[in-house]
Amino acid sequence: MRLTFTLFLFFCSHFSNAQSIKSPDSFLGYKLGSYYTEHYKVFNYFNSLANEASDKIIVKKYGETNERKSLIYAIISTPENIKNIEEIRKNSMRLSGELSDKPAVLNMPTIVWLSYNVHGNEASSTETALKVAYELVGGKNENINNWLKNTVVIIDPCLNPDGRDRYVHWFNGQLGAKSQPTLMAREHDEPWPSGRFNHYYFDLNRDWAWQTQVETQQRIKIYNEWMPTIHCDFHEQYINNPYYFAPAAEPFHEAITPFQRSFQNEIGKNHAKYFDQNGWLYFTREIFDLFYPSYGDTYPTFNGSVGMTYEQAGHTQSGLSVVTNEDTLTLYDRIAHHFTTSISTIEVAAQNAEKINTSFKKYFEDQTTNGSGIYKSYILSGSNKHKLNELIMLLDKNQIKYGYAKEGISIKGFNYIDSKEKSYKTSNSDLVISTYQPKGALVNVLFEPNSKLADSVTYDITAWSLPYVYGLDAYAVKEKIAIDNLSKANSTGFVNPSTNSYAYLLAYKSFNDSKLLASLLNVGIKVRYAESPFTIAGKNFDRGTLIVLKHGNEEKINAMMELVKNFNADVTPVPTGFMESGFDFGSEKIHLIKKKNIAIVVGENTSATAVGEVWHLFDKELSYALTLINPNEISNLKNGDVDVLIFVDGEYKMLSDKESSLKNWVRDGGKIIALENAVKQMSTGEWGIKMKKDPESAENKESNYSDLKRYELRERDNVSFNTPGAIYKVELDDSHPLAFGYNSNYFSLKMNNVVYEFLKEGWNVGVIKKDGLVAGYVGKNTKPSIKDGTVFGVQSFGKGTVVYFADDIIFRSFWQNGKQMFANAVFLVD
Repeated sequence: MRLTFTLFLFFCSHFSNAQSIKSPDSFLGYKLGSYYTEHYKVFNYFNSLANEASDKIIVKKYGETNERKSLIYAIISTPENIKNIEEIRKNSMRLSGELSDKPAVLNMPTIVWLSYNVHGNEASSTETALKVAYELVGGKNENINNWLKNTVVIIDPCLNPDGRDRYVHWFNGQLGAKSQPTLMAREHDEPWPSGRFNHYYFDLNRDWAWQTQVETQQRIKIYNEWMPTIHCDFHEQYINNPYYFAPAAEPFHEAITPFQRSFQNEIGKNHAKYFDQNGWLYFTREIFDLFYPSYGDTYPTFNGSVGMTYEQAGHTQSGLSVVTNEDTLTLYDRIAHHFTTSISTIEVAAQNAEKINTSFKKYFEDQTTNGSGIYKSYILSGSNKHKLNELIMLLDKNQIKYGYAKEGISIKGFNYIDSKEKSYKTSNSDLVISTYQPKGALVNVLFEPNSKLADSVTYDITAWSLPYVYGLDAYAVKEKIAIDNLSKANSTGFVNPSTNSYAYLLAYKSFNDSKLLASLLNVGIKVRYAESPFTIAGKNFDRGTLIVLKHGNEEKINAMMELVKNFNADVTPVPTGFMESGFDFGSEKIHLIKKKNIAIVVGENTSATAVGEVWHLFDKELSYALTLINPNEISNLKNGDVDVLIFVDGEYKMLSDKESSLKNWVRDGGKIIALENAVKQMSTGEWGIKMKKDPESAENKESNYSDLKRYELRERDNVSFNTPGAIYKVELDDSHPLAFGYNSNYFSLKMNNVVYEFLKEGWNVGVIKKDGLVAGYVGKNTKPSIKDGTVFGVQSFGKGTVVYFADDIIFRSFWQNGKQMFANAVFLVD
């Protein structure tokens, strides 16, 4: 591709005589853009810059990945600013209202944060980061020197080292003496699971707010210590797409301010000036919206920044060079484009530093003074301490302030479970979160019952309200509620073992209790559960209560007590197995929980992110062994080797076969847990579950007028058939072990329009009835089909069992309330 890199060459020409500082080319031993750079070399180069120009750049390690690769960021500015860097950082905290030791100064440097390579196989970004760092630190260009007087630039050169190295090592291993630009070449066909994702196959660009992954957790902690005013997230898209930069597409979340909108235009116009000079194609205001709150553009935006996404053509197909519809796209081209928007962003920020700081300060003052959104306070019931604690952990990660309600305050607000206004009297164990705080906008976005969607053509899910995600009874209130800021520490249920105890009873009401169960099984403790409620010593216990008999566990009671203490669990010692009401502990209604050997089917044709959710759940949360197996191993299954086999979203021919060795394995006592499209395929394979027919299907239509469509409305017409992520109310049979720990309702994130006919031979544990939509967008042509059907079911199959989940109940690992149900499917359902 022959291009006139006006800005690119202008800057490069002024840095060719840069003192003794090594360029990336000199340090690496190859021309930047001719080869992909491994992460350890990126790490070494940034440290080299810090050693050679310590007056201009500071490099800090902020954490490690799952594969123990270093996560770093570089702070770059003028020598004068670097000497004063801690005061500049604190000033940004004062602007954001997080530090109140003295007034903020508006004419201090503004902070620009550049994030590169969150998707590992969008690999030009890190190469660009090397060049941007060198040009900022090593050159003598007066324009850049002047811009740095008004800015501090923070560069995170690679947000996802594990994924990027997976791609880079694979690609470099395919590379011959020369790159093969033809698209059919193997180097353009990256294998499963791809380098896009981190070690556990998570998309880190969907994790900013939820912080389920170690990379995100460590990054956000540092981000909140700097509070940048401008944030840019660098990406790549399909090879034939022109470059995308802000302003973003609709829908914008209504919490985004007029300044945040308008300043995107200023930056975009500056980019366009340089792209026009070079004749480079670009587009704005399309595809990439600002609605879902957990992206690298929206999360900074809801934290006061002007957050933007930049998208370069490239992606996994591009390699070092690839033939496109019009030309040949090279890695050199991709670096040039990203370099241009990087420098252009710094230029605009420097020219408007005081204006940006002023708006940034006003953003937080408005929230602290006026609150954010229609609802000013959110009250979350303290009746389930462990579920509430799970939410508190997320609030702490996001530095959201909270307190506890005063006892007995009468309020009226929107009740999340019933979706209507109700009266409520507070308890002093209830959590209260106010939008009258610096993070008020973020609180509003994360908690509002139903976010207003200005345009149905959106890029991601449309509902995520945290009370539904965490399964908490909650109220949204339009007034400011008095808060007792004294933390109510939840007392432990731990007791010292009693020598005359017959058994120990453990409450089973949250995922925390599922984690305790997994740990008990791991150390060989025999655990039972009660199928029905019972009463002993005047105390009532719910179905699902875990029972550890002293007999058979004599040598492990101390180990049990240590685990109970670690999990802050509720434990009750009892002296007898004779119940006042309900079934005695020797009844067949008291079930022994067997330790299971669990496997998940992975590989080509499975969703890598769906696999990763389950892998991460077992590896990092349950701490329970999970074996990843390829599909060709299924024919070799033997009972005992694997007790539970998990099929996540994907394509599996074996599930639609009328007869197979897999069916024989289940008939002999195996258990399948199937999710999403795996269930859909089983509905065609005579397993006993059937998809519900769409009431709007062609054979049910009286006319074909709906087929008459306007070409210009094709995108919007397609959306009318979509369910991009909406919350539905599911009615549960809470007497079934799959639903133990839950009440009669569950809120599920639906990403499809699939429900199933009620099982005639099995248990319809979770069903959607009429008017089940609670929050989010569902296409008008899809909505009629999502009702009167099963979404969670259990069925006997010979001696074995099949558990059906039509939805992804642990979506992106942030859908917290589904995790206990998944654990139930593994440990309790037989």
